[in-house]
Amino acid sequence: MAVGIAALSLILLMVAAYRGMSVIIMAPLLAMLAVLLTDPAAVPAAFSGLFMEKVASFLKLYFPVFLLGALFGKLVEISGFSRAIVTAVIGVVGAGRGIPAIMLVTALLTYGGVSVFVAVFAVYPFAAEMFRRADIPKRLVPATIGLGAITFTMDALPGTPQIQNIIPTSFFGTTTWAAPVLGTIGSVCIAAMGLAYLGWRRRTLMAAGEGYGAPETLVNEPEPVEDAAPVHPLIALLPLLVVGVGNLLLTMAIPRWVSGDVVTLSLVGMAAPVEVQVAQVSALWAVEGALLLGIATILAFAFRTVAKRFAEGSKAAVGGALLAGMNTAVEYGFGAVIAALPGFLVVKEALKAIPNPLINEAITVTSLAGITGSASGGLSIALAAMADQFMLAGDAAGIPREVLHRVASMASGGMDSLPHNGAVITLLAVTGLTHRQAYKDIFALTLIKTLTVFVVIAVYYLTGLV
Repeated sequence: MAVGIAALSLILLMVAAYRGMSVIIMAPLLAMLAVLLTDPAAVPAAFSGLFMEKVASFLKLYFPVFLLGALFGKLVEISGFSRAIVTAVIGVVGAGRGIPAIMLVTALLTYGGVSVFVAVFAVYPFAAEMFRRADIPKRLVPATIGLGAITFTMDALPGTPQIQNIIPTSFFGTTTWAAPVLGTIGSVCIAAMGLAYLGWRRRTLMAAGEGYGAPETLVNEPEPVEDAAPVHPLIALLPLLVVGVGNLLLTMAIPRWVSGDVVTLSLVGMAAPVEVQVAQVSALWAVEGALLLGIATILAFAFRTVAKRFAEGSKAAVGGALLAGMNTAVEYGFGAVIAALPGFLVVKEALKAIPNPLINEAITVTSLAGITGSASGGLSIALAAMADQFMLAGDAAGIPREVLHRVASMASGGMDSLPHNGAVITLLAVTGLTHRQAYKDIFALTLIKTLTVFVVIAVYYLTGLV
């Protein structure tokens, strides 16, 4: 019964998201329905003390990233920089290679440390312009950006600075470069199979007569900038490079600038000092600083063009950031409520019965990530509860901790991208598409990503490569 309640709430949310209902409305309603069916008296406290607390904590940390990311993406669009880069890329690779080109740009950003949510805002203007010129169906834009942002660069490619590759280090005593050979093999498999799938989908849709401009998909379209002065593609690319490099440099510099693990803020008008845990926010400070540098770079090279439309463009950016941020925050709150229910604990305990250490770890992590709709959330829950068990079983079987790290990390980004996942909802909201229009292709990448985890496990057992 307990498992059925959690499952019912989760399935209803996925159906609601797929049918285009507002997750901001449905997530709290369905989370409280699950609590109501479990313990009716707990509903008010669960809403205020758990759901809303998690929503507020998410927005407190991440809304500045959403806002700056949305503003950065809008300025890239209205400055004419996106058009300049797309024109240059088409000249080099040809109009027919828009899908691999956009995947590569997104992958470079996320591997450089730009968060998945920022990458969506930054790359969408380029993707829309390139797909429009090549007449590639727009419904493939979310999956193409997703292939570069939420698959191999998020957790498979060795050294990636994304949180899904960082969390296992504190449990297994590893580094972000754990199991480099297996991670590289997994990354190549995901990229190759993903591009093959998207190429097949493009040919199928275009053979059926669908081009970029299917009327129902033309929402949130970047507006062409006809009056913009020509921009050299290297200058247009500079803001992206500034964000990537700036994020890397600030990530290394901030811990040196800030002495100690805690910063205490005590100003004259404050009733009590405020303490900030540096470890929790230094990565966010680095991303926010990098985005500010990227915005400043755009303004330095295209101030006159941007100034004409800044008021209108910034309003659109704020609206996009609010929608994407709230969508993701309520998903975070929903996952926290589901994780607190008895049914979730039953599932977690049942997963311990799988005998093979690596398969046990992979299925446990990807299942919990799918249930919570969060790769980092599912990974954190799984490792907090079962890391010792994974290590004991791995040690008994002679499996290096680096392999445990890579399998756990990659598994977190598998079934996490179900319809209620925050990154998926953000992708669709930014591109102006619905689950019905574009989710099928994202789900195909989810299956590819999940399958690749077991390919990597098989490679390890067959070859012993790490």
